[in-house]
Amino acid sequence: MLTVTDLTVSYGAIRAVHGVSFHVPAGAIVTLLGANGAGKTTTLRTISGLLRAQSGRIEFGNEDITRFPAHRIVARGLCHVPEGRMVFANLTVGENLAMGAYLQRDVERIANSREYVFTLFPRLAERIAQPAGTLSGGEQQMLAIGRALMGNPRFLMLDEPSLGIAPKLISSIFEKIVEINLRHGLTILLVEQNANLALEISHHAYVLETGRIAIDGAPKDLRTHPRLRASYLGG
Repeated sequence: MLTVTDLTVSYGAIRAVHGVSFHVPAGAIVTLLGANGAGKTTTLRTISGLLRAQSGRIEFGNEDITRFPAHRIVARGLCHVPEGRMVFANLTVGENLAMGAYLQRDVERIANSREYVFTLFPRLAERIAQPAGTLSGGEQQMLAIGRALMGNPRFLMLDEPSLGIAPKLISSIFEKIVEINLRHGLTILLVEQNANLALEISHHAYVLETGRIAIDGAPKDLRTHPRLRASYLGG
């Protein structure tokens, strides 16, 4: 569903991503692992049109989207849940969800999407009139995912969903990610520093180091890879 080929991205004179290539099959969960500064977030932001690629090609569903602006990419069904959640703090939970459906025109579909989000995250229904800035970190992550789902996506990119969340909620968030993938067929590209947890739910993983793909393979193989174990798996 997504193919990234020889992607290079720079911030001025600083090159953040060096010729990265990977693909995400339809229906899969694929994870990008790596330390801070490895280029993971930059890669996602470039795929979603928030940054411009210096060179390379991004194909989504056999369409070249490399030069598309972000709103055209969202309209194609590729939605991005950013690092740090980036909810609209002064808007209510309900208003944040409505913003996620900004490009949608089918009133019935919008209502169905909202009911699905509330089924997935009942806590959001309880806090529908509450300003998003007053939610806990875990609740804001639920809202950020729910807001993306309001866009009726076919493909979801999640950037560090465990970041800044209480440990007791992290497992719950990851269970919901699996549910979104298995029960509703969404393809997922996940960026995550919690390598153990990410490998548990992924079908394939790539490891970025200083803006390059250093290792890739099936999770069961990466778990025993000596370099990966030493750097990311605690031994």
